Amino acid sequence: MKQAFLLGNGAMALGLLEAGCQMLTSYPGTPSSEILPETVRFAKQANLNTVIEWSVNEKVALDNAFAAAISGKRAACCMKMVGLNVAADSFFSAAYIGNIGGLVVISCDDPGPHSSQTEQDSRFMARMAKVPVLDPSSPQEARAMIKTAFEISEQFQVPVLVRPAIRICHARQNIAYDELKNNDTKAVFKREPTRWASTPKFRFLQHKALNEKHVLIAEKFAALAPYNQHNIQPGQAHTLGIVTGGVPSAVVAELLAEFDRTDIPVLKLGAPYPFPASLADPFMDACDRVLVIEETDTVIEYLLGDRRKTFGRLSGHVPMEGELVPEKILAVMNQALSDSDLEPLTHGDNTQEAFVLTTSLDLPVRRPTLCPGCPHRASFYAIRKAVPKAIYPSDIGCYTLGSNLGGVDTVLDMGAGITLASGFWHAFRQDGVDKPIIATMGDSTFFHSGTTGLINAVYNDARFVLVILDNGITAMTGMQPAITQGVRVEGRKGNAIALETIVKGCGVTYLKVVDPYDVKHTIDEIRTAHEWSRSPDGGIAVIIARHPCVIGLRDQGLPETFEVMVTDECDDCGLCHLQFECPAMKRNPEKGKTEIDPVLCSGCGVCLHICPKDAVQCVLKEMT
Repeated sequence: MKQAFLLGNGAMALGLLEAGCQMLTSYPGTPSSEILPETVRFAKQANLNTVIEWSVNEKVALDNAFAAAISGKRAACCMKMVGLNVAADSFFSAAYIGNIGGLVVISCDDPGPHSSQTEQDSRFMARMAKVPVLDPSSPQEARAMIKTAFEISEQFQVPVLVRPAIRICHARQNIAYDELKNNDTKAVFKREPTRWASTPKFRFLQHKALNEKHVLIAEKFAALAPYNQHNIQPGQAHTLGIVTGGVPSAVVAELLAEFDRTDIPVLKLGAPYPFPASLADPFMDACDRVLVIEETDTVIEYLLGDRRKTFGRLSGHVPMEGELVPEKILAVMNQALSDSDLEPLTHGDNTQEAFVLTTSLDLPVRRPTLCPGCPHRASFYAIRKAVPKAIYPSDIGCYTLGSNLGGVDTVLDMGAGITLASGFWHAFRQDGVDKPIIATMGDSTFFHSGTTGLINAVYNDARFVLVILDNGITAMTGMQPAITQGVRVEGRKGNAIALETIVKGCGVTYLKVVDPYDVKHTIDEIRTAHEWSRSPDGGIAVIIARHPCVIGLRDQGLPETFEVMVTDECDDCGLCHLQFECPAMKRNPEKGKTEIDPVLCSGCGVCLHICPKDAVQCVLKEMT
């Protein structure tokens, strides 16, 4: 056997291939992003013929996987929890229609949230769609659950959701595994229009069949040890029991073991939906009160059904928001034990002591910012200079950090940079106000969900400037390849799609391409585009600000570098800190001027254009 110390996402990638997954699709999004490249790595090592693709968005990913599954192959798609929103239409219908080969959807939740716009709980989405859920408590369990998910999916011909939270995705665990082998199942599609192309009449019958499946799956889940189990013996009675699942179940087990508390029974629900009532009911009957500890919302708490004997979020014992880190779980358990007249696990609040200690250190506060040399910084600076009193709708991506530069006013969801710009235009126009609007959106986001909004805005005669920030890569989620580059995830050639072609296809007639490193030219082009958009014959003007990412595509992004210095002409005006915010530019309070940190400086030389006193000087470095 081989052994590897894997991320949870790597363990799930291994689990997919061990279970014979023949197609894996995804759109990158933290905390799910590493699953697909790890699958590529294992598949290459074992010379497997698994089809693996970065899809243009999550709905496309699920549709591709669904097609493989209804042709008899084992297929999966993975995404973060808000990506499941994008795939929702397909997700709901797939549950009704069902599948032949196993279909597993991995939706990675982000309680906290650490890098997401919401703390959405995927288990709720699965419950609405009537899709069974598996909720792992460790990387190893996540890996094992994937095989179980495929088996359940094929047995009941229904998609299955595996819901790892961020502490599963990004934890590491030592994993032992055997040689991987190809699954040679052949694709066969049998025409059955009443199923695969079902009309509402047949969807009603499919819904009835799905409900019947759920009764059987709930019975299976009641006996699905070790994922679902409790440690109460017949005839026992307890003052307080704990019901838990997912990541919190691992923390609860460790805390009870650490404090040697065998008097507190635990019901673990790693497969919470369809709800295994025949397992949960005897546990509830044996306990005077139960404490429900789950992330991120109240799925188990609602399904237990007896709020009179339940401590949880609805009783105020568990926080309604935020990640349930171990210290929070300890505090929750102590409160419930005290309220039940039982001895707490420990006394005092160590988290408060740690908080006081860290705040007393007077550490500098460093908010997230764009990387040194990032072309988006130059784009936002140019936008603010060109049209300083505009509304700046933007979108999801690393360029969201343009908010620090005053160039991002709104961030709603993928694609909303365009749709909110259109909505702002019509709202102000209704009042007879000519309000400047400069929208921004990344290249990957534009392909994901920008095109429909742009077509709609063009058709409805909105007037604004759209700056597409094209850095040639999907940077924020881990440097995945962009479809403009023509390189697929496993390194094979893809058919590159030019942004210009798609933009023109959306009906846009005004299109310019600039290099944001040429700050002056970019300012001029944005200003000209804005003026055209407001002219009688104008419309939506699109500027593609194209420069390769200096991290993911360093050789292309920085073909030449400069040695940057600040002269004594600096009068400490602070403009470079407040409106440009390059991490390599730091104020020296003793000297009363800006200095360059040579460790952080990328040598891009863009800051040469920023200082109104010309105090920034750049000297081209010799190539080595």
